[in-house]
Amino acid sequence: MTDRISVDITDGVADVRLARADKMNALDPAMFGALVETSDALAKDTSVRAVVLSGEGRSFCAGLDFASFQAMGDSGEKRDRPAITDSVEGRITHHAQQAVYGWTELPVPVIAAVHGHALGGGIQLALGADIRIVHPDTKMSVLEIRWGLIPDMTGTQSLINLVGVDVAKELTWTGRMVSGVEAAEIGLATKVSDDPLADALAMAHDIAGRSPHAIRAAKRLFNEAPKLSVADGFARERAEIGALIGSPNQVEAVTSHFEKRAANYIDPDIAD
Repeated sequence: MTDRISVDITDGVADVRLARADKMNALDPAMFGALVETSDALAKDTSVRAVVLSGEGRSFCAGLDFASFQAMGDSGEKRDRPAITDSVEGRITHHAQQAVYGWTELPVPVIAAVHGHALGGGIQLALGADIRIVHPDTKMSVLEIRWGLIPDMTGTQSLINLVGVDVAKELTWTGRMVSGVEAAEIGLATKVSDDPLADALAMAHDIAGRSPHAIRAAKRLFNEAPKLSVADGFARERAEIGALIGSPNQVEAVTSHFEKRAANYIDPDIAD
């Protein structure tokens, strides 16, 4: 879609790759913009049933482009910073947050295939996905403390949900490196793989072969659950299951299973 990100859609799976390999896919203003633009475009494409997010070259994402970071110190660059830190109209995020939160908001599952490095903004980008498949040798860190900063790309929320508040504090305050193996042990990663991209694509194609309405409904419920009371959460379950039972795709799921054939699902009419 841009010179920072490539997108290939095959059989309902969007293979999205950060394409700045010479800089370890570091985040500069163009990359922030490309992430927002790409997630927005995919959200509108009802033929997309799952997304794999990865990085080309040696690393998933090494975090903030160091040259951009250094430039923050001079006054001219500070005048340009609102392009990243200003609020996004109609949303609860600023631009840098939306570069991550757009993948959480996407109505279909997003699987991050993580290798090499996922540092600072890079680890926060991975945490914006629904599932993280990580190489055992990956180096991950909430690195912002090194620069006298805090994770500000939705990381304070996602870390708590995944590892608990005490571990989130420890990772944030120390900025220590975590291997892919430890990441899986503490909840930062979903699973470890010697070939994260291949496994992520295989999982995405499996998901793409399921009822897209049921997959989307499940993502809505899981995303909303932390914000709802137990009673409201149960009510949302009842509403979603009520819409699914007897629907064309639900009937096709049952019929295709008993007829021992691949299901032929209908894509949603709108990006819900």
